[in-house]
Amino acid sequence: MNFSRKSIALYVGLVFVSGAVLGVFGDRLYTVTTVTKAKNAKPSPEEFRRGYLGFMQKRLTLTESQITKLGLILDETRARMNEVHDRTIPEQQEIQKSQSEKIRALLTPAQQAEYDVVVKERRERMKKGGPRGGPGGF
Repeated sequence: MNFSRKSIALYVGLVFVSGAVLGVFGDRLYTVTTVTKAKNAKPSPEEFRRGYLGFMQKRLTLTESQITKLGLILDETRARMNEVHDRTIPEQQEIQKSQSEKIRALLTPAQQAEYDVVVKERRERMKKGGPRGGPGGF
């Protein structure tokens, strides 16, 4: 089968154009996905607080005095929530310890060794602030 120079040039041109179109769509898809993920990122507590105060000020037309008082209420609430959280940490740790003991009891010695590695890796990820990952936080 002999192709003429024109048909070869046409096919090469089509391949080039389709590659360019695919590249444009791929870039667009990557950009939209990346921006969407960035928008869905959870704000820090301070960013959330500023946003909440700004929203309340606009929505309720709060005065500067009211904004200051609202800030104090938020500070007090955060302190109380931290207090409750700190009080429950030992209880949470005891529950986790009990769970771990029950899991270890049903495992073989070889599985227990691997389980210890999994638990250690999870603790290290959590110390770094990374995701817990896996089913059940592992």
